[in-house]
Amino acid sequence: MARRPTGHPQRQPTPEMVPGLAVRLAAASILAEVAGKGQGLDDRFAPGAGPLTLQGLDPRDRALVRSIVLAALRHQGTLRLALAAMLERGLPKAEGLEWTLLVGAAQILFMDVPDHAAVDLAVRAVRQHAHTAAFAGLVNAVLRNIARQRDTLINSTDPFADTPQWLAARWRKSYGDVTAAAIARAHAQEPTLDLSLKPDVDQKGLPDGHLLPTGSWRLTSYAPVEELAGFADGLWWVQDAAAAIPARLLNVKPGERVADLCAAPGGKSAQLASAGANVVALDRSAQRLKRLSENLHRLGLSADIRVGDAVAFQAEPFDAILLDAPCSATGTIRRHPDVAWTKKPSDIATLAAVQAKMLDHAASLLKNGGRLVYCTCSLEPEEGEMQIEAFLRRHPQMKRLPVHADEVGQLSECLNAQGDVRTLPCHLRADDPRQSGLDGFFAARLVKA
Repeated sequence: MARRPTGHPQRQPTPEMVPGLAVRLAAASILAEVAGKGQGLDDRFAPGAGPLTLQGLDPRDRALVRSIVLAALRHQGTLRLALAAMLERGLPKAEGLEWTLLVGAAQILFMDVPDHAAVDLAVRAVRQHAHTAAFAGLVNAVLRNIARQRDTLINSTDPFADTPQWLAARWRKSYGDVTAAAIARAHAQEPTLDLSLKPDVDQKGLPDGHLLPTGSWRLTSYAPVEELAGFADGLWWVQDAAAAIPARLLNVKPGERVADLCAAPGGKSAQLASAGANVVALDRSAQRLKRLSENLHRLGLSADIRVGDAVAFQAEPFDAILLDAPCSATGTIRRHPDVAWTKKPSDIATLAAVQAKMLDHAASLLKNGGRLVYCTCSLEPEEGEMQIEAFLRRHPQMKRLPVHADEVGQLSECLNAQGDVRTLPCHLRADDPRQSGLDGFFAARLVKA
């Protein structure tokens, strides 16, 4: 296909004049910042962040922007292969053109958007800028061809088409080819939300869903969180089912003094407070702790909220400590596909060093007989299994308390030989792919002898 531009730029309607155009412009801009510059997706949707076109949108349009960007990130490898197949001479070097094409192709191949709307809005988007306007004909032809060849393009037999090569190689080494491929396939499905419930909540007052073996409530609906039944009444909070396991492993008793050392955004602190513990919720980010405080207030729960560094934090010894350490977050790719494209191999060693320091300090904050649960939302052994083995060698007074299958809903596949928790995105299978899966988590339970 020829890529020579034709035609001349003409004065175009403003985004406000064309329904849906501002959404596509915002999606392309955010995709460029995340996939092109390595910025976090959630940061782009923080108040006051992101392009001006995003800040002027109503909540439902902002949600559509996010859905488009998520689809483009989740299937970025497949989309780039599709575009390459349509561009015999490669992608023209015009700023922004790449992201507009990815946004258009994502809607055509992976979203319930009419082909003609996706193509028309992509063409209008490139016409908004003088340096891309001349490529309107190219964009039109490429996206129409992608729509015509949809079935061929999305039925790839390579399970790692949308996984960076360095991650695919790691997972093959750690879990074997079959499990690594299952992890990659799980990432291709957009999951529904999981909720953690306050004790003794009547299920009749909950949004449509079902109870998982681990005790979390998995939704079948897709309405905005604030509109779901029970939100205003503080009956639940959003938390992946795997993320809800570590706090339960502490088995806290009413009145126990418990530290949540990396507490924001607060799901685990809410679990501990719901169990009756006196919780100290610590985090380095005052802004993230503000969100934690708002969540606890909605839930009718309380905690001693403190801003501080978990490595330098000093306090009287605790009965129990939960350390959900900062990590590469490769276990959350099914919910946060930007992670696959914003992390680097070198991040793992850097974060593992931080985790080791946090673990060492956490042990010093425990009473004799106190329990410590260490967890990360990472699939990488350096941040899980290897981290704990090294910690136990450094601290002979710390002993492992193995987790039993009845503590994780009889999901024995989620336990390793040492009795630690290791959940994978391909675990907890269901007939509906969107009802399947867990975030990838590692959790070890220890006691100070």
